[in-house]
Amino acid sequence: MTTRILHVVTNVGHYDDPSEHPTGLWLSELAHAWEVFAEHGFEQTLVSPKGGAVPLEPRSLSFPNYDRVAKAWHSDPAKMGLLESTASPDQIDSAEYDAIYFTGGHAVMYDFPDSEGLQRITREIWERGGVVSSVCHGYCGLLNTRLSDGTLLVAGKHLTGFAWQEEVLARVDKLVPYNAEEEMKSRGALYQKALLPFVSYAVVDGNLVTGQNPGSAKETAQKVSARLRSA
Repeated sequence: MTTRILHVVTNVGHYDDPSEHPTGLWLSELAHAWEVFAEHGFEQTLVSPKGGAVPLEPRSLSFPNYDRVAKAWHSDPAKMGLLESTASPDQIDSAEYDAIYFTGGHAVMYDFPDSEGLQRITREIWERGGVVSSVCHGYCGLLNTRLSDGTLLVAGKHLTGFAWQEEVLARVDKLVPYNAEEEMKSRGALYQKALLPFVSYAVVDGNLVTGQNPGSAKETAQKVSARLRSA
């Protein structure tokens, strides 16, 4: 049977002030993972909290983030078309997917954490023995996901995601709505990060696979693929 991956992307296009601070999907985090999964022959689908169009983070379209893989996606009408008509959670049957992968960009801090539809899909994939994964701010999508017994999925789990130090270095610490690293720790997660900011770093804890920052997307997808192949 074909392995199927569900990518989660955002519908939000701005911080709290829409006129001055646009944001959205960090394109390379989707594009790199998509390329890795495609090389393995996996089928891939996009879902967003509300369904429909996905805005792009402007900063992800400039050097050094706008690399070969991101450019290839951005210049491909078919791929860009996928971002115009994503599925909504109620259109997704979790039983059809072997893994879920939460992409990032600061936008996801707003619409991922409290999406009951995404929480349902994540819980069902996890409890069926599937892989739950995220990269960068994508781990905000795991903050409030509870299992059938009421416990938080992330409690007691080793994981990573965009570090507060990286928020400061990126000069967005005054813009973000909360400190994601601290929020994750407050939920009992065993947060880890690389010794240096912005280097590729990914953590595997059973069927939970997480990457720290945009540069970790390829490594995260590779570890997800390895987990799926060993299942």
